[in-house]
Amino acid sequence: MKVFETLGKYFLFIGIVFSRPQQWKRFWKQFFFEVNSLGINSLPIIMIISLFMGAALTIQTAYNITSPFIPLYAVGLATRDSILLEFSPTIISLILAGKVGSSIASELGMMRVTEQIDALEIMGVNSGSFLVLPKILAAIFINPFLIVISMFLGMAGGLIFGLLAGVVSTHEFVYGLQYAFVPFYVSYALIKTVVFAFLITSISAFFGYYAEGGALEVGVSSTKAVVYSSIILLLANYLLTQMMLS
Repeated sequence: MKVFETLGKYFLFIGIVFSRPQQWKRFWKQFFFEVNSLGINSLPIIMIISLFMGAALTIQTAYNITSPFIPLYAVGLATRDSILLEFSPTIISLILAGKVGSSIASELGMMRVTEQIDALEIMGVNSGSFLVLPKILAAIFINPFLIVISMFLGMAGGLIFGLLAGVVSTHEFVYGLQYAFVPFYVSYALIKTVVFAFLITSISAFFGYYAEGGALEVGVSSTKAVVYSSIILLLANYLLTQMMLS
């Protein structure tokens, strides 16, 4: 029963959040602030992780190709498909669930326990729309750009470190990147990214918005936000993969 109660509360929360903003000027100002806070500030860690994960995928694939019947350009092909289909959209989103999700839950949780949200509601402000909607829309807007950058850096890292390790040549790797390319894979990755961005921000905001108690409870809410958003993200990943690739 607790699960259904929480689920119902979450959908009611989404209904509150997606109401029309009362002050559009304030909304756009907050929107661009959240684009920078949730997206641009996450770029350095995404760049580093993507570069080295692309390198690891390339080297591991190369060392696991033992059959002389498998061409070496398969290294580039395997790296490309791994990055496009799973690594960039899913793994990077899981990392963002930890970084961005905990930040959102902590921020809203502290505002709740210090009664700042109550003060907004007393003044007649829709606190859900005012505080949460810019975060959700900002993540939906900026996350696809972050994932495209991750894709590019993942493949670039595979090429650079593959050459440094001497496991593949530039021609073979680039040919593998181009071989039998399916453009829908990029669309699939970006669709998943948008869904994941919504889930991460809305679930994290939900736990922060309804936090109770003090600083300790805010920490608990932040932990729950990361755990639940990660679990739901993985479930959504399975469902989307089943629907779009089967």
